[in-house]
Amino acid sequence: MNADTEHPNRLTPEPDAPSEPIHPELPTDPAEDTGSLSHVPVLADEVIQALAPAPGKVFVDGTLGGAGHTGLLLAAGATVYGIDQDPFALDRARAANHAGLHVLQGNYRDMVALLAGAGVTQVDGILLDIGVSSFQLDDTGRGFSYHTEAPLDMRMSQSGESAADVVNSYDEEDIAAIIYEYGEDRLSRRIARGIVYAREKAPIETTVQLADIVKRAYPGFSKGIHPARRTFQALRIHVNDELGALRDGLQAAETLLAPGGRLAVISFHSLEDRIVKRFLLGSEVLSPLTKRPVIASEAEQATNPRARSAKLRSAERVGSA
Repeated sequence: MNADTEHPNRLTPEPDAPSEPIHPELPTDPAEDTGSLSHVPVLADEVIQALAPAPGKVFVDGTLGGAGHTGLLLAAGATVYGIDQDPFALDRARAANHAGLHVLQGNYRDMVALLAGAGVTQVDGILLDIGVSSFQLDDTGRGFSYHTEAPLDMRMSQSGESAADVVNSYDEEDIAAIIYEYGEDRLSRRIARGIVYAREKAPIETTVQLADIVKRAYPGFSKGIHPARRTFQALRIHVNDELGALRDGLQAAETLLAPGGRLAVISFHSLEDRIVKRFLLGSEVLSPLTKRPVIASEAEQATNPRARSAKLRSAERVGSA
């Protein structure tokens, strides 16, 4: 892989920090804060207020997942086209047999083509709930979490390059760049060096193997938030091209929304929120509904840990189609 040609916007990792003991304040990753909770849709009331579902309206849930938000849209009488690339999520949705839900397999970045295949060219609203779902985390075989031993996979679509492929085949500079850009970890070079050193002895095949390698890159770490959080986030984002999909999905939303249609995007990391913010500010056809992102109430954050990092931005389609 050539980082310069395939990822022209990739940042160059910073030099390693001094080797004194480090007890970093790591960013909250909602993917690791779900605990034993089943899927609970975040900012549910706020999403419904932003999208304004009603009987006869047609919506797209581009990240169907556990269908939590979709259930609320359906309850309001709307028709929903739910998109997901995860075959397990699609199986759950089909088994539930929700009236008014049409399930489509694919990535939301391709929603224009997916909806066209279903005979739909315009919709009244689009929801994008970015990131990994609670169900994916709870499936210990998927490799999204560093808490439990599992194959190092992280593929939402269950196809293509896995996280194990990345850590075992990419060169040190590329691994460091991924961890620095998508995980914003200042010790990215040290972590990449540790990965390459470890894989020379034996392939890195499990989540716990990788988590232990990252932990050794943090001298003096003893307790608190596991330093592997950022590395796992970075690998997941890279393997699934999450930021590229978000950019494409926002462009697709401009095309698919009817005049007066609403877009709601829930993000959980500054990387995602920055993309959404800049896109909405630069759009000629989408007008933001609020100046600042909406965040969860203290009550919701107390009952649903995943909501602590959630930010909702919404916009309305203006002008003619």
